[in-house]
Amino acid sequence: MSVLLCGSFAFDHIMVFRGRFRDDIMPDRVHALNVSFQIDELRRDFGGCAGNITYNLCLLGAEATPQAAVGEDFADYERHLEKCGVRSDHIEVLEGEKTAAAYIITDLDGNQITAFHAGAMNRCHEVEGSAGADFGILSP
Repeated sequence: MSVLLCGSFAFDHIMVFRGRFRDDIMPDRVHALNVSFQIDELRRDFGGCAGNITYNLCLLGAEATPQAAVGEDFADYERHLEKCGVRSDHIEVLEGEKTAAAYIITDLDGNQITAFHAGAMNRCHEVEGSAGADFGILSP
């Protein structure tokens, strides 16, 4: 079974704040929000819907081919895909762009503040299409 996955690849920057947002964000001052959090843990994961789905389908033995637009900083992610046996011939590196990135801060209560930069994903319509798969999945 072959699957073509059209969607996102992103670097997920996961940060842990060892406090509670509610102690620093005052409800009566949200109109003038200006906060800074000391981050105790930081990790960068390989993410994005197409990346995650492709990786898991390959673990299940399926032939999964992703189709996506990524940035010039994609080399680490591409090496990760190669180790997993994922083809990257339909992943296009766009000059002058960054790969999409999510920046997520989580507090002790599990609340999250997230910022997302779409980067090369904004130009995914420029990636040449592929044909011949048994199934297709369109993900964000």
